[in-house]
Amino acid sequence: MSDDSAPEAVAEESMQQAGGLGEIIPEPLMPAWNRVEKVQAFRRAHGQKYVGALELLTAFGLTAGYVWWLLIFLELL
Repeated sequence: MSDDSAPEAVAEESMQQAGGLGEIIPEPLMPAWNRVEKVQAFRRAHGQKYVGALELLTAFGLTAGYVWWLLIFLELL
């Protein structure tokens, strides 16, 4: 390359021009691929909040299950 561009700039431009799997996905599968891309964009934007909410819901579910089991166990005594 006779261009005076910095290697970082060339790499950045190349990365932006490079497509993802969207370039090789057949046309009939594009609606499904678009949904996958939307999910990935959501995860990039809200990943930590989303994981935190799921952990909180899991903790509530496990606690409720344990309390339910404990009540059943204590009734049988």
